[in-house]
Amino acid sequence: MPVQFFCPRWGSENVQWDSFLKKVKEAGYDGVECGIANTASTKELDTIWNLAEQYKLKIIAQCYDTAEADFSKHLDNYHSWFEMMKPYPIVKIDSQTGRDFFSFAHNSALIGEATRFTKDTGIQVAHETHRNKLLFAAHVSKEYLEKISEMRITLDASHWVCVAESFLEDQPAAIQLAIEKTIHLHARVGYPEGPQIPDPRVREWEPALEKHLAWWDKVAALNAQQNEVLTITPEFGPYPYMVHDPASGQPIADQWAVNVFMMNLLKKRYQ
Repeated sequence: MPVQFFCPRWGSENVQWDSFLKKVKEAGYDGVECGIANTASTKELDTIWNLAEQYKLKIIAQCYDTAEADFSKHLDNYHSWFEMMKPYPIVKIDSQTGRDFFSFAHNSALIGEATRFTKDTGIQVAHETHRNKLLFAAHVSKEYLEKISEMRITLDASHWVCVAESFLEDQPAAIQLAIEKTIHLHARVGYPEGPQIPDPRVREWEPALEKHLAWWDKVAALNAQQNEVLTITPEFGPYPYMVHDPASGQPIADQWAVNVFMMNLLKKRYQ
């Protein structure tokens, strides 16, 4: 099965790009997923892509910085972000699209903006299932996916588990539809009281890991049937996602090591 693994830039922002990409390559990733701010300069973007090419690493660009509450300004910013990305070779775009309080019509207009970009460039946009955004919960996402057939998503079920305060046992139809529409995975494990378990390597968290693996297995199987390349970003994050010891202020697990563990676990499972 064709599967590609991407290392999150999130959590390593203070590491120089050259050092970061060298470490990514040595760890065995196929590329990086990096958030691109609305204010990013052409010089900054050129540097990222040129270095990635030197290391033979692919890039998934993440749109995360469009948070304006006024819809008209939000739409303008979203459009401008996509225009900024047109010159660059991108595997896919992960888009934290819309806001949870926007109307269906307004969020649909944003999805339409992403669809136009895909038609213009051939680059797929995966709308992320993320709290605070339009796909913040499984039951809400189901309506969008039913009504907008061309919509594709980044499945990050950790957010939905946290929002629903459950492993979504009572929403199988929403989960199944999401699986069918997934073209990118954020492989982070959530639990009913939070979007990130402290450490997936610890036996006590195996039940939560197994819940997510069951969903990811279905996504992987569908992509294999369709002969599509499945992209996966192990996306365990830094503080405040990563639990810290309150006395020392130190993280109780190493973010980099956890994500490499998750990549290797899924490589063995899917390749």
